[in-house]
Amino acid sequence: LVPYDKLWRTGANENTVITFSEDVIIGGSKVTKGSYAIYSKPGKESWEVYFYQDTNNWGNPKSFDESKIVAKATGKVEKVPFDVETFTIDFNNLTNNGASLEFMWENVYVAIPIETLTKEQTIAAINKTLKDPSASARDYYSAANYYYQEGINIKEAVKYIDKAIEMQKDAPYWMLRAQSLIHAEAGDKKGAIEAAKLSLQKAKEDKNDDYVKMNQDSLKEWTSK
Repeated sequence: LVPYDKLWRTGANENTVITFSEDVIIGGSKVTKGSYAIYSKPGKESWEVYFYQDTNNWGNPKSFDESKIVAKATGKVEKVPFDVETFTIDFNNLTNNGASLEFMWENVYVAIPIETLTKEQTIAAINKTLKDPSASARDYYSAANYYYQEGINIKEAVKYIDKAIEMQKDAPYWMLRAQSLIHAEAGDKKGAIEAAKLSLQKAKEDKNDDYVKMNQDSLKEWTSK
């Protein structure tokens, strides 16, 4: 239905349009928030995908204007072990910092990475929030947990999670669990074990079997080394 290496409207009839509420990065190019038409050149080995400023075309533009391409990216063709009868576009591989825009049709799968600027925005928001004297224990916990999940500023994560625990009269098991993981990541095995034991105790009291098991597994790992 669609020839190789020819410009395709990547759908049928009116433009297939993608809208970003924040700036993103595609194929190394910064794309400002807004709506863009998706065009592509499907190939046997890879697809070239274009994000185009003009979204009011029926199919391909009468004259494709290269200056209106805000970003382009190449996705490798992967074969899937089942048939996709209906051409499908979706998002997958969601993380704090992006996702994959996926195209599937017949036995073909192509993914285009889209990066968000979440990290810069989140760190700026954390710094602003924690400068406020009214910052809560939950604010410090959230900051610590974000740094831990992203693998950045682990020393700051330790400081923030300890501050969150200190501000709590009776820290919950899930917050103590985070403290144990962060201290372990920072190389403080003793602190990690102490926090995990407290988290385990409170998880048992609250009958949360998931946290009981996670803490037991971590304690087994940390005390066996």
